[in-house]
Amino acid sequence: MVKKMVTIKNKSGLHARPAAIFMEKAQQFASQVYLARPGEEPVNAKSIMGILTLGLEKGSTIEISAEGPDAEAAVAELVKLVETFDPEL
Repeated sequence: MVKKMVTIKNKSGLHARPAAIFMEKAQQFASQVYLARPGEEPVNAKSIMGILTLGLEKGSTIEISAEGPDAEAAVAELVKLVETFDPEL
């Protein structure tokens, strides 16, 4: 399993539109992709409801993890996505 921590910087966190963008990107990978707050149970990152239940706001640190044939690419792309979200989004 590949894991990486990242901090959310855009003003709305992973709510509504950013969560949908994140989920759509996660769905592009064959690997199982997970999202979690440190020390908490991970949720399926390919599920909008799973992402929204985390209540991730600006400044939240999250762990993105993946397991499968393209796990490294999935984690790298999703970390890059979170780091490059428009700060106003």
